[in-house]
Amino acid sequence: MSKVLFTIQYEIIPEKRDEYLKVIRELKNLLKAEGLESYIVYEVKGKPVAFQELYTFTSMEAYEAFDDLNDERINILIDKITGMTVDKSTKYNTLVQLLDQ
Repeated sequence: MSKVLFTIQYEIIPEKRDEYLKVIRELKNLLKAEGLESYIVYEVKGKPVAFQELYTFTSMEAYEAFDDLNDERINILIDKITGMTVDKSTKYNTLVQLLDQ
């Protein structure tokens, strides 16, 4: 089974940084799903308003099932993050592992 890495890269409105950090901490505590191995947020070096979220899934099936996760609090937090991002700065990427490690 190939793992799947889903990434979201974006910039946030500078004045929203403190609020963003609070929201992302809460989101990390809530994100528990079958097949989600890890959820990590990185800050781009030298750009204090640029972030990248990395979701690692055990399989394509787990990745696809994650979209069906319907947790109201998680959806609220994701909407808050979306409201803090700079327009047109969001980029998504889905990577599928080719070789087992």
